[in-house]
Amino acid sequence: MEQPLRALGALGALGALGELRALGALRALRALGALGALVLLAFCNGANSTDEFCLNKSCPEYTVVEANEDFEVRRYAASEWITTRMDADGTHDVMAAHSRLKNAGFQFHSAAWPALITHTEAEDGPQWFLSWFVPPDTTKPESSDPSVTLQNKPAATVYVKVFDGTPSRERGLEKAKLLQNALEKAGKSFDSSTYVGAGYESYFSLFHHNEIWIYAE
Repeated sequence: MEQPLRALGALGALGALGELRALGALRALRALGALGALVLLAFCNGANSTDEFCLNKSCPEYTVVEANEDFEVRRYAASEWITTRMDADGTHDVMAAHSRLKNAGFQFHSAAWPALITHTEAEDGPQWFLSWFVPPDTTKPESSDPSVTLQNKPAATVYVKVFDGTPSRERGLEKAKLLQNALEKAGKSFDSSTYVGAGYESYFSLFHHNEIWIYAE
């Protein structure tokens, strides 16, 4: 259990590189002019309109199927993501992966979140991936870095543990363990080989909405 959960500590790195993405989004808004900026700031693709953490952002569409004090059950619609594999879950690995995604030629016209760090236990050992959500209005390149993959994720049921505060390795591990224990107690069937940390804000934000995802089987 410890080894797969270690990857979720990279939530802190997600927040740090979130600052870089925020700066890029601001440059894009300026280029679109004042009217375009107002339109984009009022638009949030997909997530429930009552979800404050996704206001003014483009987020994957989902519906809350069940909610209790320990976790949410969400049904996500099919969505697109760009993904690159990391050698490990350290800050250097995350920043290198961020650079590959940033330079892959995808033009984001709105602030797209979340950023995901996924850990999977494969037959040849643990694997880590960094992913960015790709909204429908994204301009896609004709060709891209071969290490960056455009993924079409099918609709899925996801168990989600929400927590606030500055993201860190320790807090990611703590919340992931709590989520798995809660799912076992509730008798839920889930994929124990894959865990995801989701970040929605810059590391320097005053408020943070962080999530741990575990996929239902």
